[in-house]
Amino acid sequence: MPFRNAATLQAWLEEFLASGEHAGFAGTVRVIPQDGADGADTGLVGVKFERLSTTTAIRPEQPGSARWLVSFEPRDSPVSMPPEQVSALAEDLTYVARLCRFLERKSAQYLEGDQP
Repeated sequence: MPFRNAATLQAWLEEFLASGEHAGFAGTVRVIPQDGADGADTGLVGVKFERLSTTTAIRPEQPGSARWLVSFEPRDSPVSMPPEQVSALAEDLTYVARLCRFLERKSAQYLEGDQP
């Protein structure tokens, strides 16, 4: 679908970042170009946490859906951290949840025909 192309997702990500929603996030977020069936962009946003080395991505639930999901790749070993680091990680996860909800809103607007 057109709204999942890298250029549109990049514009949405820039809009989200410009809103100040990223304040306090220790990590990076970027659009990852991805080819689906017949070369279609499927929509993928990569998240790299500074406090946790787990591969994380935000991706659409399925073609045609406005719902987005956060995926955490499995780890080879457990992670242990003191409470202050857990609190900081919780703040980072809250940030990722806000970004995921933002992408859902933008997708729903697009699907409703309210795109530019």
